[in-house]
Amino acid sequence: MTANPFDTLNDSVGQRVMVGLNKISLALKSHAWQDAGLQGLTPTQGQILALLRSKVNSAMRLAEVADGLAVTPATASDAVATLVAKGLVQKGRAQDDARAIAITLTEQGQHEADRVADWPDFLLDAVDELSPVEQEVFLRGLIKMICKLQERGQIPISRMCVTCRFFQPNVYSNSDRPHHCALVNAPFGDRDLRLDCPEHNAANQKQLSRINRRFH
Repeated sequence: MTANPFDTLNDSVGQRVMVGLNKISLALKSHAWQDAGLQGLTPTQGQILALLRSKVNSAMRLAEVADGLAVTPATASDAVATLVAKGLVQKGRAQDDARAIAITLTEQGQHEADRVADWPDFLLDAVDELSPVEQEVFLRGLIKMICKLQERGQIPISRMCVTCRFFQPNVYSNSDRPHHCALVNAPFGDRDLRLDCPEHNAANQKQLSRINRRFH
């Protein structure tokens, strides 16, 4: 009997997933450079605008910007200085500490940030090719990967449901909406899990341990 060539494959499914994610990453970087160039920005500058846009009050300190983008303070400082020169962001005193500098969007910066937020939209058509069930499984898998990378300190902390003190996983027998959000007092399902929630309130270590046990 002829041997099945697939039985001799040396690369694991995990390795092939990694190759696939790398291809998506390259596509994101390529489009980011293309779209940024059209708007006279660099990808880092665009990411700063998007980061400030995601904040409820649009105010962040330089260290928060650097942490949010996983870049050095020097890189963040250079990018912010350029954005100030372009009139897209401004520096002022932080409300909670007059000695600290807060960075906020200008009116022009808000318009640019709205455009920057659309950069990844080219992937939406590809994601829409997945069935609703596939999208839920994919989202849950991404969240688990992000959690692990965050635990290792390899990516910035994301304001996800699964790291929020209001998140109560798998408390209902309803398979469609098993989780509960204590902030809005409502049940929800995996398809509603958020990776960047403006109302996020970080869970403490004890709460995270409970969430991990019940969610994973």
